[in-house]
Amino acid sequence: MTATIDQITAPRRGLVAALRHSIPRNEFFAGLYVLGLANGLVARGFSTAHYDNWAGVLLSLDVNVIVLFACFAGLSAIFSDDGEQIRPTDLAVAAVFLMFTVLPIFALSWVAVTGLSLYILLFANGSAARKRGAVILLALTVPMLWSRLLFQLFAKIILDIDAWLVASLMGTDRVGNMVSFADASGYMVVLPACSSLTNMSLAFLCWVSITQWAEHRWSAWDILWSLLVCMSVIAVNVTRISLMGLSHRHYDMIHGDLGDMVANFVMLTLMIGFSVLGVRRELFSRA
Repeated sequence: MTATIDQITAPRRGLVAALRHSIPRNEFFAGLYVLGLANGLVARGFSTAHYDNWAGVLLSLDVNVIVLFACFAGLSAIFSDDGEQIRPTDLAVAAVFLMFTVLPIFALSWVAVTGLSLYILLFANGSAARKRGAVILLALTVPMLWSRLLFQLFAKIILDIDAWLVASLMGTDRVGNMVSFADASGYMVVLPACSSLTNMSLAFLCWVSITQWAEHRWSAWDILWSLLVCMSVIAVNVTRISLMGLSHRHYDMIHGDLGDMVANFVMLTLMIGFSVLGVRRELFSRA
């Protein structure tokens, strides 16, 4: 009986040993990330599948640019060469990771990416490049999952804050998330699609991705630059809603596809601009 058990378990042990010695640790983690990101981004594709023309694609371009850059920057850092071998705990984490990603629930893929990133940062942080990649991909889960969950839990409070900012800028009345038009022709409603939270989470991702990709050394000034990145998109969003609140005519004009496109590109420019300024030393030193 003992010999039979050894014969059965020997190939399994040999397979695990071969896996540990044939694939570098960073490539192993990168492969898991590729699977999780590919599965999680399918949900994003479904959410934008209704875009049937070039204007619709451009409307989501700012989101796609930041998300895709974060994927590139994070994976390129994870894929860096290293001489470490896969640990037994890595295989255990991978098994749990695969359990989450094989299920047809896209949000679970982002939970898996979050867990893998935390595992690397806490227990597999021997490589500086691997840590940078894990930080970027952890930040990616914020706009893709956690900010959405936060909005679902505190939607009323978040929309009321946006409405308060708009009403304060316009000097008009507010009732909950409804703001009076400047010409007193009625009220406009600040809907979830107009919330500043989504844009702020993307701004946070932009800042983290660029700073980590540039191998930026953190300092107290980073607090200022990160606040500028996040506050700039809030300012653009609140200003746009305030302009829509001037009258029904302004609302119809600015709330359309062209208004969305202009606002998105302005926010994208500010996100990238302030982030690049914050890491200008590292970027310019490479030139």
